[in-house]
Amino acid sequence: MNAVAPPVCTQPLAAPGCWRWQVHAGDVDALASAQPDWRLEYQQLSAGRFSGRLQHVQLPGLRLVREDSDRALRQRGDLGTGGCGFAMPLALSGPAIFDGQRVGGDAVMVGRSDALDLCTPTRFSMIAAVIDADLLQRLWARLHDRPASEWLERQIVVAAQPGAAEALRALHLRALAALCSPDTAPRDATGLLQWRDELLMAWLEALPVQADASALPTLAARKRLVDRACALMLAHTDEPLSMLEVCRRVGASRRKLNYCFQDVLGSSPVRYLRAVRLNGVRRELHASAGAVHDVAVRWGFWHLGQFAADYRRQFGELPSATLKAARAGQAATRPGHQSRKGNP
Repeated sequence: MNAVAPPVCTQPLAAPGCWRWQVHAGDVDALASAQPDWRLEYQQLSAGRFSGRLQHVQLPGLRLVREDSDRALRQRGDLGTGGCGFAMPLALSGPAIFDGQRVGGDAVMVGRSDALDLCTPTRFSMIAAVIDADLLQRLWARLHDRPASEWLERQIVVAAQPGAAEALRALHLRALAALCSPDTAPRDATGLLQWRDELLMAWLEALPVQADASALPTLAARKRLVDRACALMLAHTDEPLSMLEVCRRVGASRRKLNYCFQDVLGSSPVRYLRAVRLNGVRRELHASAGAVHDVAVRWGFWHLGQFAADYRRQFGELPSATLKAARAGQAATRPGHQSRKGNP
């Protein structure tokens, strides 16, 4: 599949502004860009042909999500301002990393919806909910008789309340199955609100009342160092800097930079940068932004035979196949294009 995002054709539910949507994509950019109203960028970090699936259901003040992917990814972006996101793994082949924090099987990722930064392992599934801030404040006060805790606006990983994780997973998946089926979706707004309220209370009851945020400043400092190093490396993609030069410019030893990258991204600086550069080439080829040779050189790949082998290992196809598919897709969408099948 190419990286053209599948059309976002949401199906309305029985209340204004409510809808359901699901998609399967064979490219990380297609999966990221197809998500309604959200601005996301995905990087494919592990090698192999990608396959991913998403379900979204929009209820009043609440977006429900399930995501499945079969390659390690870094997901960054904005799920909209004025909201709070909660997410929990369904299946983990290794640890996920949320804003520099390791995520175990029964952990809940909590944070502002406008600052997502999540690294996922190969073969990963999760459920998530994005809640409007005003609605969250009202429900938290009703549940705990106090204003919402300050840590809900931090990017933090917390342990689910004992026994709550499995019940929450089952309810969330049951709701998605019911709401995504024309046969079982509610026929009126009251039914949608009942689902919304039950799900919201289940997510909130799974959270602890208090969370220890004392380690966040140290984690944030490591993440800032990694972000500076990444920005520096990506500013010189055509002539990649040596790791010694990167370390000198960010003011860190090579050992420190390596363990910060492992903590924050689960990868060494060299491996991460190489994956990001290959993703950059793939995006330009999908946009038909030049010949394979020219695009590769722009991203610092000078040995084209090795580049082609690395690209094929990373994405399961040669760069020339990516460019050919992109050009064919663009030609098929031009005004006046007509398939020759069946024509003389």
